[in-house]
Amino acid sequence: MNKLSKKRKQFIVVSLIVPMLLLTGFVVFPAIDLFRMSFTNWDGYSPESSFIGVSNYISMFQNQDLWLSLKNNAVYFLVHLCMIFVELAFAVLLNSKLRGAKFYKTMVFMPYIINGVAIAYAFSYFFSPINGAFNAILESVHLEALIRNWLSDSKIVNYVLSFVSVWRFSGYHIILFLAALQSIPTDIEEAARVDGAHAWHLFKYIQIPAIMLMVDFVLFDNIRGALQVFDIPFVMTAGGPGYASSTFTLYTIKTAFTFSNFGLASTMAVAIMIMIVIIYLIQNKIIHGFILRERRR
Repeated sequence: MNKLSKKRKQFIVVSLIVPMLLLTGFVVFPAIDLFRMSFTNWDGYSPESSFIGVSNYISMFQNQDLWLSLKNNAVYFLVHLCMIFVELAFAVLLNSKLRGAKFYKTMVFMPYIINGVAIAYAFSYFFSPINGAFNAILESVHLEALIRNWLSDSKIVNYVLSFVSVWRFSGYHIILFLAALQSIPTDIEEAARVDGAHAWHLFKYIQIPAIMLMVDFVLFDNIRGALQVFDIPFVMTAGGPGYASSTFTLYTIKTAFTFSNFGLASTMAVAIMIMIVIIYLIQNKIIHGFILRERRR
């Protein structure tokens, strides 16, 4: 047994060597170098750079366009947050004995497997003010008063882009919720039905507490995705008009490759990593507090 245990430990160590080397080489070292670069004024092509201390961090906090971009990220977050309730409702519906459930599962997941750039191009034509399908639909149902320049109106452009993002990712979240619901032992729900529990009681007292870890993951994915959204605004509006639809990631990339200020861009990248970690820690504490309260009942 000792020999078998020793071989098992050796196998575990050898199996972990390659992942640890990859993690160190492609995550840890780049993160450290990114942090180092955030204290320099490197322009992206010069062989040398100068240490400028926290000047980049001060400039970042004083940049009004960056704050506007972060505000635009908040729109994505809030829209997706509101959709979580709808996604969960769809998952519960698909988990029931619904006719054609397999077909609906395929349909809701289909947008997620389509390339994001292709989706952005398709919707840019859909919302185009010139021969755009959406305005044509409004005109055909005699709602001409609602026709807008959907991608150039600064008041609504972020909500339009958020709608495209929801269309793409909601199916993914529905499938995650559905997988979590299907992992609940059926005998628990059957026992609750025997005791007279209705659908709402099952949902509130059995299904929701049982899938809170998946809810935690979806919320984290919402936070991460909202802060890192790039392809949809980049393709559909390029951040315009002005910076009205720019996002934090889009502004960071523009700072690096358009303005050749990799030092400031690195500072923004460090800031977004810190924001994701802090928000996740707060969210994780709230979710786990809820789980503990439910277990004590």
